[in-house]
Amino acid sequence: MRPVSKQTPDLLLTSKLERIASETSFQPSTDGRVVTVGGSPDTRDPGPHTAGLTDEPQEFTLTSTRPGVTPGGPQAATDHLGHVVFITAAAAMGGFLFGYDSSVINGAVVGIQGKFGISHSLLAQVVAAALLGCAVGAALAGRIADRIGRIWVMRIAAVLFTISAVGSALPFAVWDLTMWRVIGGFGIGMASVIGPAYIAEVAPPAYRGRLGSFQQAAIVVGIAISQLVNYGILQMANGDQRGKLGGLEAWQWMLGVMVVPAVLYGLLSFAIPESPRFLLSVGRDDAAKKVLSEVEGAGTDLDARAEEIRHAMRREHKSTFRDLLGGRGGFLPIVWIGIGLSAFQQLVGINVIFYYSSSLWQSVGIDPTSSFLYSFTTSIVNVIGTVIAMLFVDKIGRKPLSIIGSVGMTISLALAAWAFSYKTGHGSNIHLPNTQGTVALVAAHSFVLFFALSWGVVVWVLLGEMFPNKIRAAALGVAASAQWIANWVITVSFPTLSDWNLSGAYVIYSCFALLSIPFVVFLVKETKGKSLEEMG
Repeated sequence: MRPVSKQTPDLLLTSKLERIASETSFQPSTDGRVVTVGGSPDTRDPGPHTAGLTDEPQEFTLTSTRPGVTPGGPQAATDHLGHVVFITAAAAMGGFLFGYDSSVINGAVVGIQGKFGISHSLLAQVVAAALLGCAVGAALAGRIADRIGRIWVMRIAAVLFTISAVGSALPFAVWDLTMWRVIGGFGIGMASVIGPAYIAEVAPPAYRGRLGSFQQAAIVVGIAISQLVNYGILQMANGDQRGKLGGLEAWQWMLGVMVVPAVLYGLLSFAIPESPRFLLSVGRDDAAKKVLSEVEGAGTDLDARAEEIRHAMRREHKSTFRDLLGGRGGFLPIVWIGIGLSAFQQLVGINVIFYYSSSLWQSVGIDPTSSFLYSFTTSIVNVIGTVIAMLFVDKIGRKPLSIIGSVGMTISLALAAWAFSYKTGHGSNIHLPNTQGTVALVAAHSFVLFFALSWGVVVWVLLGEMFPNKIRAAALGVAASAQWIANWVITVSFPTLSDWNLSGAYVIYSCFALLSIPFVVFLVKETKGKSLEEMG
């Protein structure tokens, strides 16, 4: 992983594509979440995303007179809404794969460790390897998309997913399993950012926020479905991750099943049009107008819309890493706040639940098969919390929601730490008394709920709104890098921490949740109801 204080072309590329999603109502996160940003989609329209993915968009409002849309234009677009929904759902398949791959490893960790006889620390490296690929894939996606188009990036991601699934299911040794995980990470990084950006570019402005929610829904559904698939496979293998099914062990099937949605994602990419924004950027005006007519309806003045896009392309500012420098800490204070938000989001240990939850459930006395069912319930709690956040983030504000979540996470993690202080045994063979086991289960689900209804959503809302236009792209790149790094640190360190002192690990996560409260109270400004220009 690259240190966030060093500027690289990849970092800028990450920021460029991350920013497009941040200004178009939805933003990808490294822990498998894409959330609403930039205010309510019903009252604020970020405007047409009309430059390349590597440029800075302008902001418009639904109350303004937009030259490309005649009165009744949004209503006219309803005639084409079914087609737009199909396009959106197809693009959101990348989000499904993102969520699926992020969570499926949870069901295979015990089998992988048993198959290759590796230590907990090496197992953690295998699990976290995908994150390294994620960083590279996300960084390259923007430049590739501006050169060959958004659709081709989806196809490349689908191919990488497919290769990773096949390779991960048929590894010769732990080193090539790690390699396949990294390759899959490339696809995750690409899909996690190209999906929201593409959806924002093809969605009619009046429906952009709601259609953007498809990506978020696809991610959390992918997480949940992976747990159900793992559960079904384990049932057929009599509860043994190394049980044989058709010549392969159960954990190999878990990783290999991802071939199905990966191939479907690739096939669907041939059924949807290229982004009109990209088509105009390469001079394919007629093709761009055809797509605009399909998604925005007959009430749209296509020539005016095309000119609106070109005009925005000429006006946009490209932020650079140098714009972030200043102050005694190297970065501007607002950049450090963004880094802090990203780091806290991961340092509370959320990915411990999604990567290692089945092992945790087994430690409290739940049999291996049932542990996957509990992991599925955790995913459902995640979905519920995300929906709650999306409903209330624009009603009660970002700061109150963050503080509520931090308090809930602190209490939940503290309870988990207390419960695990009663453990007996070592490594993967630990056990808890009945009372403490129940408390651990409730605390884990409570933690996921409070995270999902607050920090899982709010962080990307704030990152999309808090930075001035001049530095937004580069600042988001730095914040995203900080998040990948924090995610990697937590993922790699948990097995070692749990071997040392499982209760102590949860105490550490609880302390980070507690520290996030004064961080939000004293350093983070409320952005609810403010335009992006006001943030500057």
